[in-house]
Amino acid sequence: MGRVRVLLRLTAAVLLVAGCSLPGLSGTVRTGDRGGTGPVTLATGRDLTGYLRGRLAQWNRAHPAERATLVELPEAADDARAQMISSLQARSGRYDVLNLDVVWTPEFAAAGWITPLDPRLFPLDRFLGPVTATATFRGRLYAVPYVSNAGMLYYRKDVLDQEHLRPPRTWGELARLARTVAPRHGLEGYAGQFLPYEGLTVNYTEAVQSAGGQVLTRDGTRAAVGSPEARRALDFLVGGVREGWIPREALSFKEEESRKAFQDGRYLFLRSWPYVYDLAQAKGSRVAGRFGVVPLPGPDGPGAASLGGSDLAVSSYSRHQESARRLIAYLTGEENQRQVLLQGSLPPVWASLYDDPALVRRFPYLPVLKQSILSARPRPRSPEYDQVSLVVAAVVHDALTLRRSPQSTTERLSRELDAVLRRP
Repeated sequence: MGRVRVLLRLTAAVLLVAGCSLPGLSGTVRTGDRGGTGPVTLATGRDLTGYLRGRLAQWNRAHPAERATLVELPEAADDARAQMISSLQARSGRYDVLNLDVVWTPEFAAAGWITPLDPRLFPLDRFLGPVTATATFRGRLYAVPYVSNAGMLYYRKDVLDQEHLRPPRTWGELARLARTVAPRHGLEGYAGQFLPYEGLTVNYTEAVQSAGGQVLTRDGTRAAVGSPEARRALDFLVGGVREGWIPREALSFKEEESRKAFQDGRYLFLRSWPYVYDLAQAKGSRVAGRFGVVPLPGPDGPGAASLGGSDLAVSSYSRHQESARRLIAYLTGEENQRQVLLQGSLPPVWASLYDDPALVRRFPYLPVLKQSILSARPRPRSPEYDQVSLVVAAVVHDALTLRRSPQSTTERLSRELDAVLRRP
């Protein structure tokens, strides 16, 4: 695999929004002007393969009066978000279309930084069902799904085949295999992303959702981690550390550390994103041709992954909102969605592409990924998501390091989340 493809796959791991500002594009405009055609800018992540530049070049040939310019922000998600917010708070028209991480959409909508969209303008009925929820806030469409993502369980197929065992479908099967089979083959049991950052929030949220619980109430106004379902999820993760099938080493893992540990042949199981598949199959990987993927397990059957990906939104301060909406419709059309996968190596939102025989041959994980996305749920929906995630990661990590009991963790998590959600 070429270096460009490897760099792309590393970026796809987190599906982060990235980019840098361009001079000469600033200016303050009034919100509420939803007409207007003319040149537009698209603020998005770094286009490592050039696929997005190619799609915009095609748009520009067909729409010379509505020329689209790619704007690249800093590569780190927090820096990209901060730069977007700084521009929007200044009511600047620098950005017309914003490529938002799915967890940012409620925050930007609540602040009035992005404008509501007419759902009739976009082929939402052709998308995978759960992805549209990431683009709505308080019952209104504020963005259009562009890229999706969901976690999957990677496993050593060669090891389980040798033991005449199937991959786990439940937490109990996962724990048993990680605890008993892995040591017989000189392997560690299970790796996720357990460092205290967004990845741990995702891993914890997936466990809670898989158990039938929620981190926040459905309206996003209060903590819901005190439920029996959420407590069962925390007990499962803490029990894994206490029993050793989640090794202490994994408590320092982010996406890349966990991928490398699995790819180096040291783990029986890995929870991660689809980007891992091609890297683990690449030349030089110790597990190439020796692993498989299945949906994440839950307490009594398949679990519920957390939705990842990004949404395209129109800035409330764009001078050319009609052109911005037209560009979004173009980028989320079927052919561009095909190129998102083929050239960009990112999971598309069009459902039919996951059943395309040619694409499945090129990306064998697509059927599992489709199943994972269809059963996935959005992460906690709140304009305060950034602070919610920080609290969850910090408090849950204390439990995983066994410095705090699950009961104490649940009480502290409820208290701190409610404090965040009550802030004016």
